[in-house]
Amino acid sequence: MSAPQRRPDAPQGDGPAARVYAPDFLTELFRNPLDPGYADAAARRRAAPPSGWRGRSARSVSLVVLVALGFLFAVAYRQTMAEEPGRSKARADLVAQIKEREAETDEMAARADRLREEVGRQRDAALSGSQASRLRRLEAGTGLGRVRGDGVVVRLADAPPKDDGAVTGSEGGPPRVLYTDLQKVANDLWAAGAEAVAINGQRLTATSTIRSAGAAILVDFRPVTGPYEVSAIGPGSLRDRFDDSRAAFLMRELVNSVGLSFQVREVEDLTLPAAPEPRLRYAEPSVSPSPSVSGSGVEGSSGPEPSGSGSSPSPSGGGR
Repeated sequence: MSAPQRRPDAPQGDGPAARVYAPDFLTELFRNPLDPGYADAAARRRAAPPSGWRGRSARSVSLVVLVALGFLFAVAYRQTMAEEPGRSKARADLVAQIKEREAETDEMAARADRLREEVGRQRDAALSGSQASRLRRLEAGTGLGRVRGDGVVVRLADAPPKDDGAVTGSEGGPPRVLYTDLQKVANDLWAAGAEAVAINGQRLTATSTIRSAGAAILVDFRPVTGPYEVSAIGPGSLRDRFDDSRAAFLMRELVNSVGLSFQVREVEDLTLPAAPEPRLRYAEPSVSPSPSVSGSGVEGSSGPEPSGSGSSPSPSGGGR
């Protein structure tokens, strides 16, 4: 109940002032929820009902509006259904082109491997035994040669979908494998002593990249799909050292928080393919400007000097 209020016309005598109490606003609101103006308008409508032509015109306008809306919806639906076969055909053509390009890429990669092996055989036949052995060791170390040995395989997979529709991954991130997870695993395998590493058959080298393009993960600009297997060849202590790494700890935390699948197993006689041949870029000396007349032949001038002099190499890479 509201606080008591003093009436303006209350007597101001020596005795206590008369008090009145205003009605409770909430009680009045629940008692009469409708504004008095609505009640007055309804009373006037009952006293003087609208003429027949006005009611008929309002119903006619409503009917016209409904017919127009129905016509627009019908035209939009028909146009959408008419364009659907074209969109479906375009989508099917794109999917077919992607699969065709992937098949061509795989075929060319297999052919490149066969040619690389043939070049290796011809090269070994032309070189002496020690030189060929040294070259094979260099290729294995740089990732350009196929290697074979004992190692470990780290398997990562997305979390299974929830049947109850519950949202997972709120604390540990999305319930799927990210490209950063593969980066951490590969880096810690190298740190644990791995001599060769591959992700889903893609050999890693010193210039390899692991990145994302939308929802896809690219290894050296080639997409890889889950489940992801990071294979590594190394010493016998490779698994124990990797189990103590930061990446293994984080992956086990993700297994508990978001439900990712993380497994590490030892494999005997593991074979890793060779990486594709890198695209070599050669530095070329820039065209030197002709010396000015004033600086020609003057000691300490800024003009170019003959090659083989004691000057510092140019920034373009013309010297070592």
